[in-house]
This record gives sequence, C-alpha cells and structure tokens, in this order.
Amino acid sequence: MSAPEFTSDEMMTVGAARSLRDGAACFVGIGLPSTAANLARRTHAPGLVLIYESGTLGAKPDRLPLSIGDGVLADTADSVIGVPEIFNYWLQPGRIDTGFLGGAQVDRFGNINTTVIGGDYASPKVRLPGAGGAPEIAASCREVLIVMRMSPRSFVEKLDFITSVGYGTGKGDREKLGLRGRGPVKVITDLGVLEPDPETCELTLTQLSPGATVEQAREAVGWPLKVVDEPTVQQAPTETELKVLRELQATIGGGAR
Repeated sequence: MSAPEFTSDEMMTVGAARSLRDGAACFVGIGLPSTAANLARRTHAPGLVLIYESGTLGAKPDRLPLSIGDGVLADTADSVIGVPEIFNYWLQPGRIDTGFLGGAQVDRFGNINTTVIGGDYASPKVRLPGAGGAPEIAASCREVLIVMRMSPRSFVEKLDFITSVGYGTGKGDREKLGLRGRGPVKVITDLGVLEPDPETCELTLTQLSPGATVEQAREAVGWPLKVVDEPTVQQAPTETELKVLRELQATIGGGAR
C-alpha cells in the first residue's frame, strides 16, 4: 500500500499535535495551535485538557472553534470561569503545562511579534491583532510550543516589535526578567522543527519535514540558521492522523466546506 499524500501544512499540524502529551493542561490559541491541539485530543492524547483564554477549562469542541468566544467551547467545557481567574489563578502561578502560540514574526531566540509590522508603533505598515494573552502565556506556562510557517518575512533577524518574550537576547534573560516558565521548547514549521541550543538558547534546526532540505530551511530564515550535525526526518503523517485532521478542518464554521 502506498503512503498517503500530505501537504507541508498537514505535516506541520501533525508534528505540532504529536508534541502534546496526554493528560497535560494546554493553553490554546486560535488557528494552527487550536487545530493541532484538537487533533492531538482526537488521536494520541484523549486526556489533553484544552484551556482557552475566554475562560473555558477542559473544552471538548466537536468542531474547530472560530474564536476564543465561540459558544462550542463553553458548551463542551468542564467548567467556565472568569478571564481574571484564568490568568491570576491558572496561568501566572505556573499551573498550565503547555502554551501553544503562533505569530507574525519570530526571531532566533524565540521572541514573537503579533503587534505591528514595519515603521514604528504609532505608524506601522501593518497593525496586527496585538498581544492578547500571549505575553503571559510565553512568560508563565511551564513550556511553550510555537507553530508557524517558515519564510524570511516571518523568521526575521530583528522583530519589528517584541510582543512575547522567548529567550530575550540569549541564555539567562528569562531568569533576569523573572519569567516563570522554561520558554519555547520547539518551533514547529512546515519545513522542520527548531529547538533552542542548550548553551545559547538560539533556535537550531533539529528535524526536517519529509522532502524538505537544510538548504530550503536556511533560505526561509532571515539569520544564519544553525543546524545540528545530522537532523532527523519527521515521521510522515499516518492515515489515521490525516483522516482525523481533514475531518476537523472540514468543520470550520460549523459544517463542511
């Protein structure tokens, strides 16, 4: 039997889902993080506890939510609490295992920009949705996963604005800033996976997506990308993972597209 065909985006989403542990509490952002988290809950991690910023604990949506305010999250949650309690009791004291973030830009130390592109803050080229809860997620979750498509526009030498701190300017900065969590442990992309170097915290290519090359990854990054001596190749999505993912994506907006 031939292996199933898949896109680079599907590989990225499956790779992100595989990074989530069964039984972990995961603070989920809308978009790719939400898709990956819901895929994980439907495959290898049925006990994954999904927490959304709107105050839903243990949400079990039967379709992909359109926003953190989508009613399906409250309807299927174990509990619905106030937003201040989500942050003051659950997030800031370090009670959430994994934070799942995306962004418009990321730099070599895992700092994220979701605020402005180009120009200055008052007169940017593009004004983005902004911080939301991302800075607190990046600061306080026990670990952070970032999922983003890799391109020179998004993986940049210098951010136009630092919205959420990863490792600042390198090892030791999180401790100086008093940030509780470990920071980003993986950046999962359509071309492969980057992880912080143990000595410098600089993002380093450790895994390639099937069919991707080191040269492609280096061309898609705005800084001289470091690569481990022998990057491994990610396992391709299984038939089950692809089937569940495609069924999930067909539910966006409440029905098949």
